[in-house]
Amino acid sequence: MATSQEYIEFVCEQIACIGSVRYKKMFGEYMVYVNDKPLLLVCNNTVYVKKLPPLEDLLQNSEVGIPYAGAKEHYILDIEDIELSLDVVHVLEKITPIPKKKIKKS
Repeated sequence: MATSQEYIEFVCEQIACIGSVRYKKMFGEYMVYVNDKPLLLVCNNTVYVKKLPPLEDLLQNSEVGIPYAGAKEHYILDIEDIELSLDVVHVLEKITPIPKKKIKKS
């Protein structure tokens, strides 16, 4: 089951107060960007967060799962818990760099 348009829009609304929030469809699922930084992966109406050391304390009681075949284990973020979601996004936004633009070869 792919992520619905309504769900991805709900996810973005939940964290909209953080900054510029947008999403991009990738391989039938979505990446959520905050201030041009890829922070959240949304697959099958579930929000996944990369398991990173700065998030261990915040997400120690969270479920974990694998967003797609071949992926590493991720935390599952309860996006309905607005306080937790905003805390997680704040941490990720500080430590995640803006991806460098790829130069197309001619």
